[in-house]
Amino acid sequence: MEESDVPYMKRTRDFYRAQGYSNDYQWAHYDDVPFSRLQKPLSQCKVAVVTTAMPDSETGRTQRRVHSSSSLPVPASMYTDELSWHKTMTHTNDVASFLPLSQLKRCEDEGLIGELGHRFHSIPTEYSQRNTTLNDAPEILSLCQQDAVDVAILVPL
Repeated sequence: MEESDVPYMKRTRDFYRAQGYSNDYQWAHYDDVPFSRLQKPLSQCKVAVVTTAMPDSETGRTQRRVHSSSSLPVPASMYTDELSWHKTMTHTNDVASFLPLSQLKRCEDEGLIGELGHRFHSIPTEYSQRNTTLNDAPEILSLCQQDAVDVAILVPL
């Protein structure tokens, strides 16, 4: 393993074992993935972003729940301290590197996408597949439907 590699799976197994769990964490696996082809060209689609970074606010830092925020102006910072990444090799100071709102707005201006959704959604990093499947994912779907979004770009951090 190289120094730049982040052994997420091993770290997660070790973390759960240290907490006293005898069974290793089971990653989600689906044989039938619920994705579908676009019904219209991307140049006519409204696009939303879903990220695991939380709003850099008191509620974003303290409440592990789905949050919706305005896409514009692009936030200057996001709360990422709880998330795992190789913190000696990279950082999250450049919001555009993990929250592509400015890039998508440029794509809208150039006609590559129809429109950037007026809000983006933050979903907490959740180790419960059940909570993600039964609660967070349906809430995100409902929010995207309310906004008449055609495409959601998932940006896990």
